Amino acid sequence: MFSVVVPGRPCLTDIIAIDSQPNGQATKFAFTIPLTPSLSDIVVFFLPGTTLPPNTGAAIYAQLPDPNTGAPSNFRFIGALANEKPSGIFTVRPPGSAMHRSEAEEEDEMLDEAGAAAAGVLTLGISIEEAQNIAPQLAALEAERPSGQMSTALVTQAAGQRQISTKVLAQRIIGNAFNFLASFAENDKGQDVVPLKSFHNWWAKFERRIELDPTFLEREDPTANV
Repeated sequence: MFSVVVPGRPCLTDIIAIDSQPNGQATKFAFTIPLTPSLSDIVVFFLPGTTLPPNTGAAIYAQLPDPNTGAPSNFRFIGALANEKPSGIFTVRPPGSAMHRSEAEEEDEMLDEAGAAAAGVLTLGISIEEAQNIAPQLAALEAERPSGQMSTALVTQAAGQRQISTKVLAQRIIGNAFNFLASFAENDKGQDVVPLKSFHNWWAKFERRIELDPTFLEREDPTANV
């Protein structure tokens, strides 16, 4: 249902269902992500064809090792996805962990994190929950975010620009991927097959395009190849 991208690493799809149900409809999942090399932001997105039940969302939680003991800390809510927002960029470090610190303090923190990362992993939990239960957590998270900090949305909205719906934005992302990947399709027993490496290449180019031009999907010709 879900995939994760850590900048500079291959796309992750090795998700684990935590609460396997008799009907096969699990609601809690987890990724384990090595903390070496260090990371601070990740991308989480729905795989094609994924649709959540009505009035639900995918709450996302991060569990980091304690920098002093190395033992797992408590899970911390870092954001959510929904059918209307099928992808996002999320910060896994605690709020304010890199703010208002001297150079010496930041160096000490980097050394602490390096020691924890050597033997630790980030556990990313994804839980399908009622939207009404996720909303208060999102409000609290928004209140923690410093003024002026970027939103967790995959593509931010430029000030004063015409807004488009999340559904249209998702369709344009999928269309962009389809146009790029179609040229790499190979016929295998009557079925079109695209190498996973081609998807990795598309994602790398898509990320660079977003960094250079965050609003390109909102313009008139969003289906052009990356």
